[in-house]
Amino acid sequence: MKLLTASQRQKLIDNGRRQAVVKGTPAEIDFEPVVKLFNPCGAATWLLTEIDPSDETVAWGLCDLGMGFPEFGTVSLTELAEYRGRFGLGIERDLHFTARGPISRYIEAANKADRIVEDIGT
Repeated sequence: MKLLTASQRQKLIDNGRRQAVVKGTPAEIDFEPVVKLFNPCGAATWLLTEIDPSDETVAWGLCDLGMGFPEFGTVSLTELAEYRGRFGLGIERDLHFTARGPISRYIEAANKADRIVEDIGT
């Protein structure tokens, strides 16, 4: 399975371009996650919001490697695509994921739970 559909990739790139204009200012954009990726044989989960327009192999999002310290930062799409875990399984895309709010709400909920959670409140 491809990590990203063509439309998800385009949305992430568009978000990255929009964010690049305001990065480091109070006008930074609080995007909703576009896609959820996960390790089917582990606890790692990624909620991606944008792709760096200057390096389209780098995505921004809430990253949780399953060690109790989720953080918002960058992840290499190349490394995610190449990863093979137990049974040779790679990182997969959650086909049923629909964002329920901006990434800031996922970050807040993850910090309280020490992991990414679906229930981010209202």
